Amino acid sequence: MDSRLRADLISREYPPEVYGGAGVHLEYLARDLRGLADVRVHCFGAPRDEPGVTAYPEPAELAGANPALRTMGVNLAIAQGCAGADVVHSHTWYANFAGHTAKLLHGVPHVLTTHSLEPLRPWKAEQLGGGYALSSFCERTAIESADAIIAVSGGMRRDVLKAYPSVNPDRIQVVYNGIDTALYSPDHGTDVVDRLGIDRNRPSVVFVGRITRQKGLPYLMRACQGLPAEAQIVLLAGAPDTPEIAAEVAELAVELRETRDPRGVIWVQEMLPKQEVIQVLTHATVFVCPSVYEPMGIVNLEAMACETAVVATATGGIPEVVADGETGLLVPIEQIQDGTGTPVDPEKFVADLTATLTRVLSDPQLAERMGKAGRRRAVEKFSWSRIAEDTLEIYRSVL
Repeated sequence: MDSRLRADLISREYPPEVYGGAGVHLEYLARDLRGLADVRVHCFGAPRDEPGVTAYPEPAELAGANPALRTMGVNLAIAQGCAGADVVHSHTWYANFAGHTAKLLHGVPHVLTTHSLEPLRPWKAEQLGGGYALSSFCERTAIESADAIIAVSGGMRRDVLKAYPSVNPDRIQVVYNGIDTALYSPDHGTDVVDRLGIDRNRPSVVFVGRITRQKGLPYLMRACQGLPAEAQIVLLAGAPDTPEIAAEVAELAVELRETRDPRGVIWVQEMLPKQEVIQVLTHATVFVCPSVYEPMGIVNLEAMACETAVVATATGGIPEVVADGETGLLVPIEQIQDGTGTPVDPEKFVADLTATLTRVLSDPQLAERMGKAGRRRAVEKFSWSRIAEDTLEIYRSVL
């Protein structure tokens, strides 16, 4: 029998069903924590073969119900499944209600990691309708009652205190997201980039992310109109949140192809395997993260680990990851304080994004120097072994 502390990790996402940063976080946190504790994982979706991992389908009785209500149904089943845990640790609003319910049901501490905050994503009302009130309820209730809160950046910690002022600041600890620098390392192979039609003799800007308001893809696509003619634009972008943003991005893609060399606008809409993304990142001149809301942005670390220079918005936790002028360049943004992250002056943000990308695209030596520095920073500052040890200490502090 394993006599170590039993930690039950709760998340909507877990491999192979991963579509965002939280799922990546869970994969590696669970892996490195297993050497320190008895780790069980509870996730959504199809059954998993991995020992210690239990997946929960949506309740058949809620078929056709609002997505947030279906999520809450899964959460109740997960809470029951956490019987026997010493501590439960939930990730994102999709799992926070399960963590909070398990705390009440089993009398165990609840640790919660904030990867994003519902009050800072009001556009989700467009996606969820009345379910946004439910997702906000799940998050607020869990955060205000959690025994400890892990913020993935200092910026996220400030956001938690602003969004939920009743939370005791002493309960919030910063533990950065990490990167597997053995996996995320330069891949100089060419099979993937050649298959996708990326010209290795031309400079390229690469974006990787979901098509959602927070990722700022429409701003980037407008900015790309003004890039040097030889630059390629490579968008690994899919899983749109709503039909509206899907249509907006599709229209912008048509405009880009009409005003630029259409062969230099490459849009891959399916989710590529991790290793293929790594090769695309390795061959990029510059990776771009135009997000208007980003608590940390693991994808910036992934690009840095592949020795790729980064241009990113100076918002949220990004400035804690991307060292401005060293591993990349930050694009300033003044944002409307209504929770949407919308730039006060969208045209200025787009113009600044164009100018900053052009600077890196036009200076290959600068791009190479920043890429090398980015990998060093990723290796030295963001290892998963360190994150697992810090997380275990937080578990012990609430027992």
